[in-house]
Amino acid sequence: MKQLGNLAIVCARRSDVLLQIQGGVVCIYIGTEPQRESISLNWEDDIKITELIRKLNFGQYAEKRGKNV
Repeated sequence: MKQLGNLAIVCARRSDVLLQIQGGVVCIYIGTEPQRESISLNWEDDIKITELIRKLNFGQYAEKRGKNV
């Protein structure tokens, strides 16, 4: 659960990401309709949460910037 706070910070900085925590489950919604993706994780799974943070910052779900994107 140590990484949950880091995930909350990453999500709070992004207008295209919604974070919900309920019943021990973390749900992340990335993007806008109709291409919105959802990911659900156990809130104590630090390994998967860390992987998701990396994807949000640098990988598959990184925020698109610039004119050509």
